[in-house]
Amino acid sequence: MTAAQPADAGDGLTTARLRLRRYTAADLPALIALNADPDVMRWLGGPASADDSAAMLQTRILDYYDQHPGLGVWATIERASGAHVGFHLLNHVQGESLIQVGYRLHRRYWGLGYATEMSRALLHYGYTQLGLPLLMANTHIDNRASQHVLLKCGLHRCGERRFPHPAYASFGPLAYFERCSADWLAEQRLHLTQSGVPT
Repeated sequence: MTAAQPADAGDGLTTARLRLRRYTAADLPALIALNADPDVMRWLGGPASADDSAAMLQTRILDYYDQHPGLGVWATIERASGAHVGFHLLNHVQGESLIQVGYRLHRRYWGLGYATEMSRALLHYGYTQLGLPLLMANTHIDNRASQHVLLKCGLHRCGERRFPHPAYASFGPLAYFERCSADWLAEQRLHLTQSGVPT
């Protein structure tokens, strides 16, 4: 695993090409732009208004940092350019005790492996730094690209699942993925061994 392991991912969890940092109030224009893109939001209920993005920033991101230390939604930064790529997250499914890994990236950064790269780092962080026993993810049942990313991250497809919270209810059943820490970490160690990297 190439990622550095800070006490909080938002303090600079780093991979070969990416770094996480906490969002601030000054990031609202960047979040509005990301959430207003019809392609980015195709499987997420459609483009969000500026007011919706402002509410998300305050309640789901900034307030959440204080409520759940170590978890959150963080700005994903391209190390080579300093550009805001989008965001990655490790947080609660709304209305549930489940903790999910996820991401949302600007279109111009699709197809570069960024979603997989930082999601893997966040899984490692969640399992090792936070000691979480199980992590999960969900995506629209027709979003094949995201389902492929989640499989590449080492999560397993576990059928479909509905979530009653209003944030998800309109989507119906979602493609559901999960993995326990022991299985995921054992698989990562095996991959390192097979590639000749000392563990």
